[in-house]
Amino acid sequence: MPRSDSRLTRGVALAAGAGYAAKGIVYLLVGGLAFLAAVGLGGDNVGTKEALFGLARQPLGDLMIIALGAGLAAYAAWRLLQAVLDTEDAGHGPKGLVTRLGFVISSLIHASLSVYCLDLLRDVAEASGSDTASDRTAQVMSHQGGLYVIFAVGLVFIAIGLRQLWRAIRQSYLKNWYRQDLGPLQQRLADIITCWGLSARGLVFQVIGLFLCLAAWRTDPSEAQGLGGALNVLAAQPFGPWLLGAVALGLASYGLYCLINAVIRDTSLD
Repeated sequence: MPRSDSRLTRGVALAAGAGYAAKGIVYLLVGGLAFLAAVGLGGDNVGTKEALFGLARQPLGDLMIIALGAGLAAYAAWRLLQAVLDTEDAGHGPKGLVTRLGFVISSLIHASLSVYCLDLLRDVAEASGSDTASDRTAQVMSHQGGLYVIFAVGLVFIAIGLRQLWRAIRQSYLKNWYRQDLGPLQQRLADIITCWGLSARGLVFQVIGLFLCLAAWRTDPSEAQGLGGALNVLAAQPFGPWLLGAVALGLASYGLYCLINAVIRDTSLD
């Protein structure tokens, strides 16, 4: 392999690893806070931005936000590469295009989180009460064709949620792992953590997608819910604290899954 290609491969691997690690920490924060809320020990059902806002107010918060912001930017770049270069061999069929569109949306979401980290460092970001999912949905709806865009985004979220559940059932994530780096017990624990994490995130994404579709259908942006809102919806169901606790631990497990990816995931571009 030419030296330039070798350097590119190592650079992509480092960027992807840093990105997965940053994403994992964010989901550990979200899942941990939601679990504390479920068991009545404080905490709160918050989205990713709210979790970052709270972290920034902690001792050494600026240093942690700098590291997470850089990692999230790296993850956004990795997701974009996955979409453009089709590193998952999704293809150009309807299913493949939805998968690759999901990568693009993921890239945009994490790029916005990286920018939000920069805003936190500049002390221009506000608390969780501003720039809610409803606000963002209303902004899109105010443009011509915005209703269709919101409905389409909702369908994509539902599709991504279903794909997460399918990946958990089929364990298709295994094809991207260097399994030889794990012992039998480590492999079993990684499988349990990943299946739980993917299932919980899949459920939450379907809830978010459903409410986006409802917001477009009813022409009511207040129907839209982000991650924190989706957790509140689950908490309001029968046996809500138990359901919230299970999903919260699942989101934390998804964070651990991201950390596993940071170490053993294949990030080759071919």
